[in-house]
Amino acid sequence: MKVIFDITRRKYASKESYQQRIPFETEDCNETVATALLKINTAGIYYDEDGKPVEQIQWEAGCLQKKCGACAMLINGYPGLACDTFLWELCGRKRIDGATRRELRKPRRTPVVTLAPLSKFPVISDLVTDRSVMFSNLKTLQVWGLELAEIKEKDLDQAYDASRCLQCGCCLEACPNFYPGGAFCGAAGFAPEARLLSTYSAEEKAQIQSLYRDHVYEGCGKSLACAKVCPAQLDLDRLMSRSNAAIIWRRKR
Repeated sequence: MKVIFDITRRKYASKESYQQRIPFETEDCNETVATALLKINTAGIYYDEDGKPVEQIQWEAGCLQKKCGACAMLINGYPGLACDTFLWELCGRKRIDGATRRELRKPRRTPVVTLAPLSKFPVISDLVTDRSVMFSNLKTLQVWGLELAEIKEKDLDQAYDASRCLQCGCCLEACPNFYPGGAFCGAAGFAPEARLLSTYSAEEKAQIQSLYRDHVYEGCGKSLACAKVCPAQLDLDRLMSRSNAAIIWRRKR
């Protein structure tokens, strides 16, 4: 299997970005974008399509098991995790079993896979972005427990689902209503909030009502683009509707 990575690159402290096309070939159909980047970076001297040496590609990684969200980037223009995006998917090949065999349908030309940093966040270098705005938003929403809380059995599913948020930023990248510096905190904010709402008393919910209204409810256009790109496949529609019911509608009644 052979692909060409067309990577948007930017050096530290530089405002100018440039494209670099890097060929990559492997016999393992289970390669992901993450493992391909690791091999390119550890191959010693590696050359791009024009025969120029490839400098170390800057990108973030943690668990490489779809648990931390660190390797979020734009892959073919679509926000996703490098560790969860397989080359056989990007090359249009069909999976025929759960092991390593794949239908070896050769494309007419070498597939080009574009890699770029998430566009909603400041670029640090190459594919690395500064996503600290997500954590600032968590502080704004006061997403923390002040004391040991007990979760009712009927709320266990919501608390568990909300706790699986990776804070990767893919939802914010796809959201048409989110932009850094804006009041709307996006799904990366209200998903952790939904987890705590399952433990809050009526008095505690009343205390954060204005925060939720200003930074979640009034900013969301309900496009649900966040749900379509979420790597953890969170049921964000359900989390939001239940959060709205807990803080907005019940409070009004």
